[in-house]
Amino acid sequence: MTDALARLEHAAVSLLVAVGVALIGVPLLLTVYLSVFDEKLILFPPRGYTLAWYPAIAANFGGPIWNSLQLSAAAVAGSLLVGVPAGIGLSRLQFRGKGMISTLLLAPITVPGIALGLAVFILLVAIDERLGSSLTGAMLGLVLGHVMITTPWVVRLALASLVTHDRAAEEAAASLGAHPLAVIWRVTLPAMRPGIIAGALFAFVISFENLELALFLSSPGVTTLPMAVLQYLEYHVDPLVAAVAVAQVAGVGVLLVVLDRFVRLGQVVR
Repeated sequence: MTDALARLEHAAVSLLVAVGVALIGVPLLLTVYLSVFDEKLILFPPRGYTLAWYPAIAANFGGPIWNSLQLSAAAVAGSLLVGVPAGIGLSRLQFRGKGMISTLLLAPITVPGIALGLAVFILLVAIDERLGSSLTGAMLGLVLGHVMITTPWVVRLALASLVTHDRAAEEAAASLGAHPLAVIWRVTLPAMRPGIIAGALFAFVISFENLELALFLSSPGVTTLPMAVLQYLEYHVDPLVAAVAVAQVAGVGVLLVVLDRFVRLGQVVR
């Protein structure tokens, strides 16, 4: 009876794994297949296959890609400047209101993207009305919004990188007369390196792929790639968008492989 239950449990787990792989893999394989159709419209079966859609990505989306890269780089820098010190403080310090601050830092992960985008838009409009600034529709407004949605991931991964770190090295450095900032710079931050790199990667991907904030905050001069793809789909139904999706997945995959070769990201994000 026990053996039968064990086999049934193993079969159920294997089935769930297979279903999960299918849910992830089948849409990806279908997207790759669509991206090589030699058709102006997506028709089955295609008359032939071509790789011409991939060179067309730069011609159609070069500007939005550059905007998204600049925005993502700024979001990564801002989220690291906020998230890494926050992670160290939450991990190492005990103070009143720690739970509330931790909740606030992680809250953007739980709020629906559309609601968050609308809230940021209303906040920026209110700031512009009171201060006479021009944050709404400007790149700076987008950067601030993206820093807000990427910082929680940096905080979480910074905390995760410190969970298994033995504080004995920090205490030894402090007992030998090292200044607290020197302890952080020479001992804590090197120990956090995998978490910092993983947090930067997550922040970059989340910022680069975000559409909700762009819907509310982008202007004609600062159109991001997700917004440009959405606008393109209003008038075109061809394999170019599938090629864009495949290129993004391939780029993130290559970046993950390269980073994992030098930093064991899997040990941090478990």
